[in-house]
Amino acid sequence: MFAMSLFYQSQTLLGCVSIVNPNLNPRYLCLCKSRSWKVLSTPPPSSVILNADEGERFSKKVHSSNDVSVRNDFVTPFGYQGTTVGIIGGMSVDATLNFLRKLVELSSQDGQKPIPFLLCSDPILNKELLSYERSLESFKLDSSDIVQSLRNKRVFLENSGARCIVMPCNVSHSWYEQVSNGCSVPFLHMADCVAQELKEAKLRPLEAGSPLRIGVLATNATLAAGFYKDKLQNEGFEVILPDRATMEHTVIPATEALSRKDMEGACNLLRIALQVLLVRAVNFVILASDEMRDVLPHDDPLLKKCIDPMEVLARSTIKWVRSSGENT
Repeated sequence: MFAMSLFYQSQTLLGCVSIVNPNLNPRYLCLCKSRSWKVLSTPPPSSVILNADEGERFSKKVHSSNDVSVRNDFVTPFGYQGTTVGIIGGMSVDATLNFLRKLVELSSQDGQKPIPFLLCSDPILNKELLSYERSLESFKLDSSDIVQSLRNKRVFLENSGARCIVMPCNVSHSWYEQVSNGCSVPFLHMADCVAQELKEAKLRPLEAGSPLRIGVLATNATLAAGFYKDKLQNEGFEVILPDRATMEHTVIPATEALSRKDMEGACNLLRIALQVLLVRAVNFVILASDEMRDVLPHDDPLLKKCIDPMEVLARSTIKWVRSSGENT
């Protein structure tokens, strides 16, 4: 199987990443394959490259600028101290990079140093997550392989020195309890972070005498998991979900349009779905779909009423790192 892992610190990307993102300043690029390597550019001194075989047992290859030979040993913890964040990649490279971009940019504000992180991403898992989310009857699918893969990556990140774990992927949170069970470090839940941030915002109802209403727009798989509804209701919010007609005539067709690369059609359908929720006097709509995140133009007025869970998770992660750093 394929696997990627990435360590970030001091604005340098080290390790394995299969795409180049100008906002993240990657300086080194290599492709990791099971039991084989193809190095596309020279790694930096003492960089760590990780390889996963079919059983997701990881090995470590250490490259030195003074020695062209490669030493291959079974992986041991990196030993990074402090507040390194472990990240389990989402269902697409774009979704994961969106989170990383926000994490780096937000943590670098006001001249502060970006926080270090370890990323574990797997294209095979990405495809499985995408297939699960797009299925109209995902609840009938066997998700045991997905859960085991997510757990393996969580354990790997723990053993690699991560002091906090996050999953920047909505559908992955359908199995948060199984994946986080037994975790030895804090494991942030994206919906918890959204609910807490909304609570701290001290919003006022749009209609006098009405409860605070928060809409949730997502695919069938995420809505069926119910974690946004549960977390928000626990904080006292009334949760408004799309009705059956909205799902059948706007949300599902929008995802189908995305799969056909019909961005204009997806955009128009998404606007209708958002307006249907907003007319029900919701304060904000949580756009809880990794695919729909970038459908609307950045200057679209509707985005002002939308909450991006990825951005909230990035802010919450930074908040955890800063507070944890003060206590160490």
